[in-house]
Order: sequence, then structure tokens, then C-alpha cells
Amino acid sequence: MRARKLVYASRNPSESLRSRLAARGWHVEVVAGANEVRRSLRRDVAMGGLLDLSSGFDPHELAALAPSLALINVGWVALIDAAQRRNASVRQLIRDCCFDYVTVPASDERIVDSIGHAYGMAVLNEVPEEEREGRPETGMVGACDAMRTLYRLIGKVAASDVSVFIAGESGTGKELTALAIHARSARRHKPFVAVNCGAIPAPLLQSELFGYEKGAFTGAHRRKIGTIEAANGGTLLLDEIGDLPLESQASLLRFLQEARIERLGGQTSIAVDVRIISATHVDMAGAMREGRFRPDLYYRLGVLHIEEPPLRARGKDIELLAQYTLDRFRKEAGRRLRGFSPDAIAAMHNYGWPGNVRELINRIRRAIVLSEGGQITANDLELGDYVTLAPVSIAQARVIAERQALELAMLRNRGRLSDIAHDLNVSRATLMRLMHAHGIHRGDASADLAQELERERRAFAR
Repeated sequence: MRARKLVYASRNPSESLRSRLAARGWHVEVVAGANEVRRSLRRDVAMGGLLDLSSGFDPHELAALAPSLALINVGWVALIDAAQRRNASVRQLIRDCCFDYVTVPASDERIVDSIGHAYGMAVLNEVPEEEREGRPETGMVGACDAMRTLYRLIGKVAASDVSVFIAGESGTGKELTALAIHARSARRHKPFVAVNCGAIPAPLLQSELFGYEKGAFTGAHRRKIGTIEAANGGTLLLDEIGDLPLESQASLLRFLQEARIERLGGQTSIAVDVRIISATHVDMAGAMREGRFRPDLYYRLGVLHIEEPPLRARGKDIELLAQYTLDRFRKEAGRRLRGFSPDAIAAMHNYGWPGNVRELINRIRRAIVLSEGGQITANDLELGDYVTLAPVSIAQARVIAERQALELAMLRNRGRLSDIAHDLNVSRATLMRLMHAHGIHRGDASADLAQELERERRAFAR
């Protein structure tokens, strides 16, 4: 059994509690401030956390602690005194970042048991080993059959030095594939230069690719090295090559044939050793039929061909990418987010993702900032219309049923927390945790119950 680490943040740590924790198999590290908490935490393993707010942390320290407490791999339990339950900052910190809280004085056994439960939840948030394999150093994420095929193809292509053509819809990660090829090639210690052929105005593209000499045209006050020459010895990615103007295609073809360039306004031919990788979302067969792209250039660029899979064809990778994005940008929330609700997962699988991975990232980043509950829902992703169309697993159905039971109990008991807990046969503390887990607030029962709920809030504060 692996050692369990516990960060015990306190200004006045209890020796009896430390002994009890050690007897239960915890490796305890006592810290006294926000900076020490941050240095003690790790992001790659599950940990327990005990935050003794009753020992005296001022409001500024609470604000400094929040980012560290928001780490999903750490199960935090707070110790507070009765007066702190009425402190808005303390209540907000516990609600957003802690699995549970214990009002002191309390028995050491009660505290240790709560820490064990919090740690157990943190363990569930660890990334399985098989999923970590789908996260190479270039940032590519995926473990589906299509992505595993892509990884194998990248390895084979990287061993060669011929031109590569990457086709795929916008937002599928074509540049990441090009980076992965470069990172695994013999040129990995040389430059990787990317130029978007569709983003540069046609009159400027020649000078961008080939560079120019001082005085070549009005405004050319000094020599400029072009992107082809800048990539000498390394790899040049010609992104959105399908949008390259016809007048520039002839110059690029000449470079590919001769491996030499001339800067605009220059008289000297310069040898350049560079590997060309091209990428586009354009239907190249149609572009060649319509005369928008030269077939001879296309066949020069596409010696090796890679097809980037669209997100909708990647199955479980959608969840893997969503969780990876949430982990990466979680700090933008300013509070603890535990993941995605079942309806969000169902909607993500049913949605067509026309913008592919780029759209997924943008939707999740927006939801991280704007969501209000402990989980990101389908509505937070603006995918509420896709929930009922998607099948759910037994586990997801169980969570949905749990939420429905909570909502119905709130309506039956007119928002009275004690009656709701009795109706559901759970403790009041468990009820509060369930409501927080499902993003349910006491005001959700009915606007007509506002006064009743306010009385309950005051009673809870006391």
C-alpha cells in the first residue's frame, strides 16, 4: 500500500491529532502559512489536506490559500470554530474548495475519518496510467484507435526526411502533429518554423517566405530573413497551404525542386536545407480541379500523407480531452471544480463538434469561468439541447436520479433542510454535500419559498 501524505496547515497543531494520524498510516507534514502549503502540494498524486482555520488565518491568507486548495488531487477538510461558520469568506472557501468541515472541539477520530473520506475522493480524480500514455510531450491527447494509429504513423514519418502533407478539418490539431513529427525527427534540435499561408496578404507572402534585401522595395530599410531561410536545418510548416495564392505557388515549387532561394531584391542564390510539412482543411482534389492549386506542387508536398481524425470520430477521447482541458485551465475558475456532470458528458458525445478540438477547448474555458456549481453542466457548455438525444451509462443515470430525488424532496418539504434530510434518510451534513455536488442551491426549490429558505440559512449560520 502506498504512503498517504497529509498536509496539515495550522498555527497551533494538535500533537494528539498528529499521533492519531500517524497511527492510521498518514505521513504528516505540518505547515503554517499559504506559501508553505503551496510548496508542500504535488499535482501528480492524491493527497489529504487538513486546514485548521480555527488556529487563526487572516482574510488575506485565505485568499492566498484558495488556488492551492482548488487542486482536485487534494482532499481538504477544514477545522473551524462555531463563530467562523458566520464568516462569509470562510463559508465561501469551504464551499468551493473543501470536501468537508468539522466544527471544533471535535474528537480526533471524527477528524481522521473525515480526512480519510476526502482522500478517497481525491484518489478517484487521479488520471489512470493508460490515459497518461495519450499525453505526449507535444501536447497531443488521445487514446482511441484513430489516435493510436496516428501516433504510430508519426513515428514512422519522423524517421524519414521527405515532405509530409497533413489533411484534416479546422481545429483538429494539425500543427500539433507537425510538431510531434519534428520532435521525433533527426532535426529536433534545429528550428521549427510555422507560417499560416492563409493569414498573410498575397502581396506580402513572397517577402514573408523568401525574405528581402535592403532597398528591395519602398519601406525595405534593412535585410529581412524569410521563414524558409529561418528554418534552415529544421522543419517548416506551411499551414493552410490550400489558401496559398497561385502566384506564390510557382516560386514555392521552384524552391522545392532546387532547394535554393533568392531574397527579393537579391542576386545571390542561397542553399537551404529544410523539411517541408504542409497542412490544410481545403479539399485539395477539388482545388486542383477548379485550377486553384497546382497539381505538380501538390504532389511535391504530399509524398507522405496523414489524415487528422475529426473529434466526433474519436469516441472516449472527447471525455479525455475535456478533462485534460479542465485540468489545464482549472485555475481560471477561482474555485474547486470536480469535473463534468453526466448531462455534460452525454451532450459532448452527442454533439457534432464542427470546430473540433479548438471548439471543445473554447467551450470548456468559457464554462470554467461562467459555471456556478461544483460541476460543469451541459448548459454551462451551451449544449443543453443535446442532452436528451444522447444515451447515458448506468453510473450517469444514477447521478441523474440522485439529483431528481434531491429536487423533488426540496419541493415536497418546501425547502426545509431538516425535513429534506429526514425525507431522504441522510444527515444534514450529507444533504449539504449532495446539494453542493449537484450545484443545487436552496433557492432552487421555488421563488415563493425565499422567506422560508432565508430562515433556514440563518438557523444554519447559528
